[in-house]
Amino acid sequence: MTASTAPSTALGSAGGWFSDGDCALDDFRSQVERSTDLSDYPYADSIEHNVVVYGERLTEHLAAGPARRDVQSELVRALTDGPGVVVFKRAVEPVVVDRATTAFNAMIAEQKAAGVRGGDHFAKPGANDRVWGALDKFAIRQPELFVDYYGCAALALVSEAWLGPAYQVTSQVNVVNPGGTAQTAHRDYHLGFMSAEQAATYPTHAHLLTPALTLQGAVAHCDMPVETGPTLYLPYSQTYPAGYLASHRPEFTDYFVEHYVQPPLEKGDAAFFNPAVFHGAGTNRSSDVRRMANLLQVSSAFGRAMETVDRTAMCKALYPVLARALAAEADEARLRRVVAASAEGYAFPTNLDADQPVAGLAPPSQAELVWSALRRGLQPSEVSRQLDAQQARRTGG
Repeated sequence: MTASTAPSTALGSAGGWFSDGDCALDDFRSQVERSTDLSDYPYADSIEHNVVVYGERLTEHLAAGPARRDVQSELVRALTDGPGVVVFKRAVEPVVVDRATTAFNAMIAEQKAAGVRGGDHFAKPGANDRVWGALDKFAIRQPELFVDYYGCAALALVSEAWLGPAYQVTSQVNVVNPGGTAQTAHRDYHLGFMSAEQAATYPTHAHLLTPALTLQGAVAHCDMPVETGPTLYLPYSQTYPAGYLASHRPEFTDYFVEHYVQPPLEKGDAAFFNPAVFHGAGTNRSSDVRRMANLLQVSSAFGRAMETVDRTAMCKALYPVLARALAAEADEARLRRVVAASAEGYAFPTNLDADQPVAGLAPPSQAELVWSALRRGLQPSEVSRQLDAQQARRTGG
């Protein structure tokens, strides 16, 4: 299966796995070097920097009621086969944004007073300011303001369009301080938070499906002219099937640097994008603007199992048996299968205040902890302690 022939919306019916051989810059260029035509988006106000911008015309259409589903169909087209990025003007009223900014700044000040540095997936700890898990912190300390803020019609409109009902919202406040440097081009959660080697272990259909599981967004908490470093995007890059591998390759990141667009935002504007779009925060070249955005990640309700399982208790019970088997030179592949069937193999969800991904794109999973302990020959009591500590970090306990 080649990167140039796989359709962006297919689920990998041909089967197989992507490899470096599927990453061809010429194929990528043929996908992304396109112009967005306003006539394809009748509910939009304009096309700016090759992305679709919604404003007063959208508000007028939605007031009519029956047009909502037509608008959502248009948003899905924009996010899937279109540029992959949409902007809503004044999604949140600026006066509400200002009140929320005061609350977020108070959270940041409290973190600093407590000696907490907000690490980032793509920036050094302390370089910028970040509040992990801002959604529940905001709701608990400012419930009335939370209602005013998250009553945002644009958030519900695009989230329902992309994910259906019962979606799950999470939020991280990110402040890029003057001099804060640009991020490298990347895709986002899920596969975008993996190394190329890790992503390559997932089958083709998983690469094509994962963008439909989350929606990325950001609300501007200040005016963001280009010199402040608003997000860099490469429109249409979400249509490239092997992009989760390609985003790690230097020729693709170099192409991104040469061809990205950087739509400026005004306070209260919200941008939403397909997580497979190549993007990255820009460099804040201003001397005095602390560029604050509320980063929104909206997740599908379907990304959960049917029943709860106490995997920590399972690991504690199984570890002595696995350790004895490994010491007796049992088949290692068989033991790895047991770990995969019992331990939590994924690092998320977790409490990112306590379990920050500062040593990589994700903190270690429970399965990685167990297998590392087996390889190092740790005693069951020590593994039990580590499992409990990891569980406490993940839950914030």
